[in-house]
Order: sequence, then C-alpha cells, then structure tokens
Amino acid sequence: MKAQATTLRRHERSEVTREKLIRAAEKIFARDGFEAAKLEEIAAEAGYTRGAFYANFENKEDLFFTLVERQVSSRIAHVQKLMQGAHDGREKLSLFREFLLDVSLDRRWCLLALEFKLFAVRHPDVKARLAAMNRRLVGPRVAILREITEGRSGALPVSATAIATSMSAVTNALGLEHMLDRNALPEAALKIILTNYFDSVIGTK
Repeated sequence: MKAQATTLRRHERSEVTREKLIRAAEKIFARDGFEAAKLEEIAAEAGYTRGAFYANFENKEDLFFTLVERQVSSRIAHVQKLMQGAHDGREKLSLFREFLLDVSLDRRWCLLALEFKLFAVRHPDVKARLAAMNRRLVGPRVAILREITEGRSGALPVSATAIATSMSAVTNALGLEHMLDRNALPEAALKIILTNYFDSVIGTK
C-alpha cells in the first residue's frame, strides 16, 4: 500500500509539472512565436529546469503538439455543447458561423497555427506527425458538420473532411489578414465573408 501511495504521489507531481509546462509554453509561444521560443524560458516560466522539461516532453515540437491537441479538443467540445443546446438545423448553422468568427479573431492561435504549419511543411517528420494528428482530430469536426446539415436536402458539394479542413485554413488566413490591416479587412467585413463562404461551401446558397 505504501509503495502504491508513493507511486500515486509521484504521478500526481508529474501531472502538475506537465500542466505547468504546458501553460508556460502557451504564454511563451504566444509572446515569441514557435521557432523563437526557447526551452529554457518555458521551463523557467513554469518554475523548473531543462531536466524537468525533458522528463515530460521529447522536444519543443512534442510540447507544441500537446498544446495544439488540447486547444483543438477544447474547441470541438465547445461546438458539440453548442449543438446539443440548439433547437434545429438553422440554429446549429447560426451557432457554427459565430464559432468560426470567434476562431478567426483569436489572434494568438491564428498566428501560432500558421507559423507551426509553415515549420511542419519544411520538416518532414513534423509534417507527418501534424498530418496524422489532423486526420485523427478531423473525425469530430466532420461529425459536427454532418449534424449541422442533417435533414437538409442535397448532398454536400465535397467531402465533409475537405470542408472541415478548408474551414480551418480559411479562418486562420482571414484572421491573419484582419490582424495585418483592419482597415482593409474590418471585423464586419470578415464576418460577412466567412458567413458567405460557409453557406456556399456546404451548399446552402
């Protein structure tokens, strides 16, 4: 029993350490960007050393993957909850549009997602891992799209997987343009463009 209790305490301490490192990484990545972020600063921000970092993650990419998966999973859970509270397909459609707008205005994650994708494209091992993670996480997004469009006459113009992938790309790209020049692409215009894109791609227009 004593050995089990000791093992449990060690596991709990390890989870606390891991959580602090993830939170510190989110702050440092958002401030400096993925490539410029330093492991030493992430560890120091969490109150640990490089040794603690390497006891929990293989490298900076491994930590970023953990952070991205958590963020995407949280967003999926949020949308699923929205869908459960909607009364009909029209309300689901409206809620999902608003969700896309919120994503496009999330400056921190738009920048990090785009930067990391550029990094992944240039590094085959990272690219393969990112593609695999995207394929694994696309399932819930596809299910959400099907839920939104259920009962609607006519098939989707392309696969739900392609639509889910394109929505992620478009929201990040438009968010970047909005950050670059809000006079050229103000929030009101961004909302209209995203709404029209969404309605067109799922065949409601």
